This record gives sequence, C-alpha cells and structure tokens, in this order.
Amino acid sequence: MSVCPRKAIAAPVILPGGGGNNVKHGDLETALNHCTRDVDVHMNAEGKNMQCTDCHKTRNHQISGQLYTVSSSNSNRTDCVQCHTSKPHKSKILNDHFEMISCQTCHIPTYAKVHPTKIYWDWSTAGKLKNGQPYSEESKDKLHEYDSKYGDAEWASLLQPEYVWFNGTANHHLIRDKIASIPLQLNTLNGSYSDNIHPANPHNVSKIWPVKIMRGKQIYDTVNQVLIQPKLVGKKGSGAFWADFNWQASATAGMKYLGLPYSGKYGFIETESYWPVNHMVSPADQALQCTDCHSHNGRLQNLTGFYLPGRDHNRLIDRFGVIFILLVTLGVAIHGFLRISSNKKNI
Repeated sequence: MSVCPRKAIAAPVILPGGGGNNVKHGDLETALNHCTRDVDVHMNAEGKNMQCTDCHKTRNHQISGQLYTVSSSNSNRTDCVQCHTSKPHKSKILNDHFEMISCQTCHIPTYAKVHPTKIYWDWSTAGKLKNGQPYSEESKDKLHEYDSKYGDAEWASLLQPEYVWFNGTANHHLIRDKIASIPLQLNTLNGSYSDNIHPANPHNVSKIWPVKIMRGKQIYDTVNQVLIQPKLVGKKGSGAFWADFNWQASATAGMKYLGLPYSGKYGFIETESYWPVNHMVSPADQALQCTDCHSHNGRLQNLTGFYLPGRDHNRLIDRFGVIFILLVTLGVAIHGFLRISSNKKNI
C-alpha cells in the first residue's frame, strides 16, 4: 500500500482532551506521541512516524478533518484515499469490499489500546457529599469511578468497536429539540444499507464504520421534554452545581441564562453519542479476517437490514445453493463419463 510521504520532522504532539487523556475519543490520546507499530502503524516512531498534518491538511488556518460529534456537515473532511487509493489491495475481493466497508472497519479491530476510555457517564449520581464535602473514588489506575462533580463512570480498554451504516452526513440533537426517543441520540450518524441500493445522492453512499458509543445519563425537563443545560461553574450560592451540588438550583440558573423555559421538574435520561473510530490503525496482519464478520456471532451480528453470507440464513437461497452445487457436481460427473466412453470407442 502507498502512504503519504513524511513532510514534517517535528514529533507529533497530542494533548489530553476535555476531561482528561483518552476520556472521550478512545482512539486519540497521548500514547500516540511515542507508540509502537501495534498501537498505530502511521504514528509509530520507529516506522512511518507520520505527523497529524500529513493527513489533516492545513490551508489558510483551516485544518481538514472535523469531529462528527460537533460538526454535522460533510465538508472539509479527511479520508484514507488521500494517501491510499480506493483499490489498495492486490486481492479484487478485498477491493470490492471497499464499496460498502470503510478502511477503518477492518484495519482498526480494537481501540483504547494503551489507556482506558470512558464508556459510561452517569450524571444522575453526581452531588453526593461526605461530611458536607465533595469527594471522589478512584480505581487502581487513578481513574475516577465516582466523583461528586460528575457522578459514576465506567472505563474500559482494548475495546472492540460497534458498527453502523454511515454515509458521511450527521445530525445533532439541540437544546430546544423535543426528546423523541430513549435512549436519546445526541448525534446521529446518517446512513443505511438502502443508500447503496437506491442512492438519493451518489456522493452519500453508506459504508460500515466502526464507532465508539458513549452512553450515559443526562438531566432533562420531564414536563417540557427537552434537555436541560445546568449551570456548573460559579460561586457558592449562585446555583452552580460544582459549588452548591443542587440540581434544582443548577437547572434553574442554567436555563435562565439561556433564556429557555424550565418547568421546575427534572429527571435523568439515557443518552448516546457516536464517535467514529479513525486512529490506532493496526498492522495489516492484525486486520480483521473473513470469519470475524461472516459468522453467526461475528462483529456485525447487530447490524441488521441486509443479507450477510455466513451470518444470515435464507432457506430459499440455501436450498438453491445446495441444488446448484449438486447440479455442478452432476455435470462434472456426466462430462467425465462421456469423455471416458469416447476414449474407449476411439481405441
């Protein structure tokens, strides 16, 4: 496979994001600054040693590649074919898979390879105090499992991604939007298998993508059926949750600041946000194999709406396949018998 040439000599610098190192993304963390090939083939210091800007091209202070959790537009993106062609394999069948499967699906079998990432965040348990004071409980890895400011959290590493159909467009639930489903999807990655059968827009065909789904509970208005923006930071007595640890006061102050109505009744709703996995690319010999997906309990068992050989069974198709094999076998046998009979007659 061809790769982008190295254009920079300075070491890449990835800093901890909001909330701490690897908390949100799961595939983008400080370990990539000095990693082995198993962690990422592109940023491996002893190998390609590529820099962030090798893929995230920059022009006029505009950096390509936007995060779908905050940006819905399908513009100014970064993708693998910038460096690898759309047919990077010697095998035709593997290249054909690219029509409906993103490169990341096969080449990033796991993420959070070095440091754990947060997979569940429960705000509903925040606000507990000990002797009138906030407190935190940490795991042996110094990760907060409970914090009075944030609530309970669950962490995990060496995670297998979940998979969705994705056509490059997204949507977001905004603060004024009514809650229409539970769990509430904070950002929706659009796409379905049918995009490839009857494409409304040839440029938005869907592919199977690996994602991290961040799950949790967030505060909402149980009467108006909208999310609440709580006030978190401020002086004691201001309604700021991290000072007063009072959800009612925090909800009232936050919605007042935004000029939005608040019924005075709150609860906590299950939410999901979708984070496409793009980094921590494994070496080719660690990529997914056929049976990882084409099997009954494979990685794509929860991705429905299409027929997947090896995973799904259709009685009619299965019977047709058996009959076809029998007919081919019979044809070969008849052909062989006729050849043998013909040779005997010619002797």
